[in-house]
Amino acid sequence: MDTIWLKIMGFAVLVVGVIVLIGILISGTKEPEKTIYDQWEQDDKELLAEPEYKEPPVPTTPVQQPAPTQQLQPSSQVVPDKPVEQPKPQFKELEMEDEIEAQKLWIWVENQRKMGRLPVMGFGQMVKGCRDIIQRWPESKYAFFAKRALADLPERYREMYNITKEEIDLGNLK
Repeated sequence: MDTIWLKIMGFAVLVVGVIVLIGILISGTKEPEKTIYDQWEQDDKELLAEPEYKEPPVPTTPVQQPAPTQQLQPSSQVVPDKPVEQPKPQFKELEMEDEIEAQKLWIWVENQRKMGRLPVMGFGQMVKGCRDIIQRWPESKYAFFAKRALADLPERYREMYNITKEEIDLGNLK
């Protein structure tokens, strides 16, 4: 009689083991879900990326080039144009006290953005901090980061907090 219970327990353990093995094999093919920590890390990379100039828009109408008036000599070579490296944007350098204060306020804005991503939280404090940075240091790199953070918000939050086009205008930077 004791052996029957051992056989039943052995069979139950075998069934549970097969179910666990099938679960592992099925879940191993899926991409892991993105967590809030992954989103925060991606936000940090995007918001603190170095600013770059946008590509100028391509003209829609073809430009007619004048006919050449002289023939090129066979010995002369035409050198193809080298790609022109875009200059890096220049931001206003802040004094030491302003730099420290702007940096502290920007760190606070970043943390408020992370909190805004959580359920039942909002981006109100982040928007307030960004507006403060833009008003106090309008030509600094922190103002650029603040504008980028405001521009990155979904449209519904831009409407909710009355974010204007001027507050998110990055000019010719991206």
